[in-house]
Amino acid sequence: VLVLLMGNNESTSMNFYDIRKAQHAGSWYDGSSSQLNQTLDSFMKEVSVQSKNSTGAASAAGAGAGAASAGNAPLRGLVGPHAGYSYSGPTAAYAYVPLEEALRKQTDVTTILVLHPSHHVYLDGCALSGASKIETPIGNLTVASDLREELWGTKQFSMMAKEEDEDEHSGEMHYPYIAKACLKAGVFDRIKVLPVMVGSIDNTKELHFGSVLKDIVARPSIITIVSTDFCHWGSRFRFQPTGSNEIFEHISEMDHAGMNHIELQEPGAFAHYLKQTRNTICGRHPLAVWLHAIRQNKDSGTETLNVQFVRYAQSSQVKRMSDSSVSYASAVATKA
Repeated sequence: VLVLLMGNNESTSMNFYDIRKAQHAGSWYDGSSSQLNQTLDSFMKEVSVQSKNSTGAASAAGAGAGAASAGNAPLRGLVGPHAGYSYSGPTAAYAYVPLEEALRKQTDVTTILVLHPSHHVYLDGCALSGASKIETPIGNLTVASDLREELWGTKQFSMMAKEEDEDEHSGEMHYPYIAKACLKAGVFDRIKVLPVMVGSIDNTKELHFGSVLKDIVARPSIITIVSTDFCHWGSRFRFQPTGSNEIFEHISEMDHAGMNHIELQEPGAFAHYLKQTRNTICGRHPLAVWLHAIRQNKDSGTETLNVQFVRYAQSSQVKRMSDSSVSYASAVATKA
């Protein structure tokens, strides 16, 4: 059953619920606190080791290893994947090690805005989480109710129902990592989170919501996280483009072409790229909204960012038409 959510709040009401349950704990990631802590520690430790030894060499999938650190520049945003941790967890860590460092240094940061897609409901707009708390096995995150009220007041957002919020994995796969980064940085009680589901909106609405959010994402107190996977290749995804080289190399080239537009903060070129390639980037709408927001801030002189992808991986190397894979990438956005 396809559920329809409205694109603004004129025909619906605020739908509050106490706790957004960790619906995917125990399946997509460890449900045990001790096991999850150990898993995330292992992923993040590996990033630290790789960053120290990084020479900028490319991986077998054609991806730059990158240095997972924001350096001295303030961290303003992240892009990260949302598959099960056994698949995308190591790649996501390349976004969350910089977040931990930033939360430790940037004492003015109080809020994390999570822009994620919708996999289960049709949404012609953007919807806010109505939860007060977000459950994770390693600690429950507090929702930024003040920011939610501010966005609700624009009359541009609807509200997720509890089951719609809990069924959506693309936000949830970031919540344990956010909790872990906050715990490691010693700021768990300081940070609040606001999930925003971005629906299957057209280019005009992507621009509109970018305009609505541009002042929000420019606030020094807010770090934005964009949730997306990249190419979903295979017959089960009904997407099997090929080139003159190995299929996994063609996938990497296609993904990196899109990543280049993201790094250059080119929402128009990114939209053209998607139309041309039809690449199955499931978080293309939240990516586009964020790109419009940061590009408008750049053009107005409000804030200029450097966006850099620091890790790319594929779930497997596709060599035959019977194979399948999903691509994952992490990026950091720092103040220029």
